[in-house]
Amino acid sequence: MILAVTGGKGGVGKSTVAYNLAAELDGVVVDGDLAMADLPAGHGPDLHDVLAGRATVHEAVRVDGPVTTVPCGRTLAGARAADPTALTDALETLDRTYRWVVVDSPAGLRADVGLPLAVADATVLVTTPATAAIADALRVRELARELDAGLCRVVLNRTGSDPVTRPTADRFGAPVVTVPDSDALATAQRHGTPVRQTAPDSPASDAFEKLAAAVYSCSSV
Repeated sequence: MILAVTGGKGGVGKSTVAYNLAAELDGVVVDGDLAMADLPAGHGPDLHDVLAGRATVHEAVRVDGPVTTVPCGRTLAGARAADPTALTDALETLDRTYRWVVVDSPAGLRADVGLPLAVADATVLVTTPATAAIADALRVRELARELDAGLCRVVLNRTGSDPVTRPTADRFGAPVVTVPDSDALATAQRHGTPVRQTAPDSPASDAFEKLAAAVYSCSSV
């Protein structure tokens, strides 16, 4: 199953959600942001190389870290050489090997945002409670609807201890999973590890476990 993790704007924690969700699902996470890669990098071929025809997608898979990843390059030359339209074939190839393919999609409404959504079986939309973030996420929600990428869950990230979720669920038309702001999650992110590995009993770890369970329930979307 190809799951696109997307958001209306940068800085809402989309990459963190994608990385931790892939860890919970024991899947592969693909850094699909060709211009602003954010997931842990690796040595060897990356997604830029795959989309430029210099490597196969399986050659770009990294299994030596805490989460299986397909990293993306961070150079302007690599981004220019990549053919974004080849992303569909790459994701579909991974989908034949892995039960879960989690794509850390670009933020916003750039042209390349629609590529993961077009091939995804379902979508997880990440936002913070901020008014501007909600507004941008709603625009991406409409794009996902147009591309028939079923919205599985909305992740309300960096919440307080007792957030109100019903208004957000009503606006997006999907259930909400909250991820509290926490030092444990920030520390895990700095070290490039999933929070379940460094703080398995933390509220953030519990949140990602609940999100993974919700995604399982969407596997028929």
